[in-house]
Amino acid sequence: MAIELRWVLPLVAAFACLSASAGPGDDASAVVDRWSATYSANDPDALVKLYAPDAVLLGTVSPIMSEGTAAIQAYFARLKGSGNKNAVKERRVIVLDDDAVVVTGFYDFSNAQQTPALRPSRFTMLVTRRAGEWRIQHHHSSPLVPPAN
Repeated sequence: MAIELRWVLPLVAAFACLSASAGPGDDASAVVDRWSATYSANDPDALVKLYAPDAVLLGTVSPIMSEGTAAIQAYFARLKGSGNKNAVKERRVIVLDDDAVVVTGFYDFSNAQQTPALRPSRFTMLVTRRAGEWRIQHHHSSPLVPPAN
């Protein structure tokens, strides 16, 4: 019995470590999920913390490029108390390397107080890891165009 445990316990520990650590694609996708949840919580301060200090945001409703923390903070300032929600509908995850992942897809913005209440959009986020922390380095979002007739 002691011989079996000597081999079984290290194997169990090894498998536990493998299942506990996600790969870069899972880690980056989790950042996108946190972004959506934080946006829906209408918390601009927490949302800005998901971005790298030198990140670039091409916002859905902005004619300018928001670069860096202050500009991204200004873009999301109107979010607080807005009732805006976000739901990621579909995504693709492209692992570039252990520290850089592109997540792209479709999400819906909604607010019952606005017309139209649902605004389908598309997004691309480059999520990078620096000093062990995953953050959004680049985020491009634009309205989803209706299909051509």
